[in-house]
Amino acid sequence: MQQFANIFMPFSIALIMFGIGIELCFNDFRRVFTNPRAIITGLACQLFLLPLIAFLLIFFWPIDPVYKIGIMLLASCPGGTASNLVAKMLKGRVALSVSLTAFNSFIVLFSIPLIVQFSFIVFGQNGESISLSFGETMSDVLFTVILPVIAGILLNEYWGHKFGKKLHKALRFILPGIMLLAFIVVIFFDESQQDIQYLKHLNLLVPLIILNFTTIAVGYFVANRSKLKHSSAYTIAIEMGLQNSVLALFIANQVLDDKDISLVAILYGSFSLITTFLGGWILKKYFGRKKV
Repeated sequence: MQQFANIFMPFSIALIMFGIGIELCFNDFRRVFTNPRAIITGLACQLFLLPLIAFLLIFFWPIDPVYKIGIMLLASCPGGTASNLVAKMLKGRVALSVSLTAFNSFIVLFSIPLIVQFSFIVFGQNGESISLSFGETMSDVLFTVILPVIAGILLNEYWGHKFGKKLHKALRFILPGIMLLAFIVVIFFDESQQDIQYLKHLNLLVPLIILNFTTIAVGYFVANRSKLKHSSAYTIAIEMGLQNSVLALFIANQVLDDKDISLVAILYGSFSLITTFLGGWILKKYFGRKKV
């Protein structure tokens, strides 16, 4: 069972990222560069403000250092399929959401090892440094994130006209389904994650919930102050609040091999989809009536 979970996790991530790639084409990137303010604001929020907020929140929070490392790992895995789905459901700027996911898929190749290494140095016991190989981490992310996205884009560019709209509509349900299945596999087949009692981890759930709502609010505030359209502002807020928990789980289980670190991603993934949807809905409905 454990071997099945170890194989299925990276496979499911690669499949999800391949599906995201199918939704993209190279023109999406041209449009982003034509009017890049929204994408730059979103990336700045996710890559700098998100880890900073997480760090400031947990630095003095009374939890074990290993859980602080888990939260920092989670903060270093922005966006993902779920955020694209929520943006679509709330009729936000899906192209912006998908573009952020695509860009982050490349950037995390370098940012995750740096943030995780920093976290181990700051929170590691007795000043221990992480035994994580930078090259190995880059390789893992490359084969499970980067290459599948590129393959999906190329497939869409050259054979997308043969798929029609039916496949794209189906992917809206297939990709979240794969993500849900990945969590189920981890919870029920991963030996290190079985018998998790969520109520016993309230000390972790509280800072995670605070992190979720704080990042949503900060994302919207920064985007709004940057004079972006309302649809762009709450799309960036969604991207800030909904992390790529599946990717964080993969790194925690396959690269770091630490069940306590992966617990953070499981706990966050158990509620963040619902709370981020509610937060995005509130922002859309009550904070942008004068902005179309």
